[in-house]
Amino acid sequence: MTHDVLAGREETETPERDRSPETDVAALRTCPDRTVFSENSNADGWISTDLTVDLER
Repeated sequence: MTHDVLAGREETETPERDRSPETDVAALRTCPDRTVFSENSNADGWISTDLTVDLER
C-alpha cells in the first residue's frame, strides 16, 4: 500500500512541491516516479499515484 510513503518520510527531507497560494491541493514528488496529492490543511486525506499527466488548458 502506498500510505507507507508518507509515514516513513523524515521531516528533514524536502520533497519537490508544486504549490501556489490559490491551490487547494498540493502535489509532492516523494521520488522520481511517485507523486502524492494532499489537500491543504488536511494531512489525513491524500492520494498517491505512480502516473500523473499534465493538464492542457
